Amino acid sequence: MTFSEVKLWNELKNGKMLEYDFDRQRPIGDYVVDFYCKDLMLALEVDGVTHLHESAILKDKERQEQLEACGVRFLRFDALLIVNKVDSVVKEIENWIIEYERKNGVPEFVKSRREQMMNPRSRKRNNPPLPLPGGDANSPRF
Repeated sequence: MTFSEVKLWNELKNGKMLEYDFDRQRPIGDYVVDFYCKDLMLALEVDGVTHLHESAILKDKERQEQLEACGVRFLRFDALLIVNKVDSVVKEIENWIIEYERKNGVPEFVKSRREQMMNPRSRKRNNPPLPLPGGDANSPRF
C-alpha cells in the first residue's frame, strides 16, 4: 500500500468507521478497489499521481461505471488530501455514511456494536476473575 492508503486504512480498520467493516484491496468482479464496505456497497478509491494520466483516467471511469452498474457506490480521494488532511477525509466518509443511514436505516449489527461502545459496562463478562494465592477474587491485584 502507498503511504496515503496506509494512513486511510488506519482510520477504517477494526470498525473504526462508525462500526462498519472495510476490506482493503478488495476484488469485485474483474476489478480491485482500494477499500470496500460490503454492508454499504461503498468503494473508497485513493487517487495518486498514477491516476493523473489520461489513459488511467479513462480506465478508472470505465471501471467505476461498470461497478456502479452493479450497485457499488464510490468515494474518491486525492492521495495528497489524505496525507495532509486525513481528518477531513474521515469526516466526508462519516457524512456519507450518516446520509446513507438516514435514507436506508442503520443495520441491526451496527446498532448493537454502537450500543456496546456507548455502554461498555453492559458487556457480559464470560470469565470471572480467578482468586489469587492467599486471597479471594475480591483481593486487590498487584
